Amino acid sequence: QVQLVESGGGLVQAGGSLTLSCAASGNIFSINAMGWYRQAPGKQRELVAVIPSVGSTNYADSVKGRFTISRDNAKNTVYLQMNSLKPEDTAVYYCNVDAIVWVLDVRVRGDYWGQGTQVTVSS
Repeated sequence: QVQLVESGGGLVQAGGSLTLSCAASGNIFSINAMGWYRQAPGKQRELVAVIPSVGSTNYADSVKGRFTISRDNAKNTVYLQMNSLKPEDTAVYYCNVDAIVWVLDVRVRGDYWGQGTQVTVSS
């Protein structure tokens, strides 16, 4: 299995910046895509950004040009640099990892979620 530990959320004024981190650990064979989702009160969870193991990153239109996703494969960690934050960015942000893990001697692909970290942007 995979454990995801998120950090970096908090309260910031509009126009400010925050960086979220998510470290994956466990019986990991390999990690495919890593991403960030968010869920605001009363709304569905939505994709913010995703970074595959190979290929281009993908961003929600609402964050393009303001957020940057990156990963450190040696540390199994994904980051989300958030600049020019707006009140509408307020949400719980969740890390998501598509990974292949060892279960006994078998490689099993799974989809894993972090516990979520609150980001609040004040106007």
